Amino acid sequence: MRRATVRTEHADPQLIAAALCPDNTDEMRTTVEGDAVVTHIERETTGGLQSTVDDYVVNVDVADRVVQHADRHSKSKS
Repeated sequence: MRRATVRTEHADPQLIAAALCPDNTDEMRTTVEGDAVVTHIERETTGGLQSTVDDYVVNVDVADRVVQHADRHSKSKS
């Protein structure tokens, strides 16, 4: 079994984790630790692990950008 842990810090980690969890496979577990989203990934093969981590990192980036955009948009309306 191959394993990786991805830890990213965010202004709103609960929201990022909530956005990511629906895409998690059975081999993934996402939690929030302070200001960080922590995801543990297990896959049978190195290639499978690499693909899953690559996909996950893209999803984290998209979720973070959407949250930042929404935050800026809501502040500009205030």
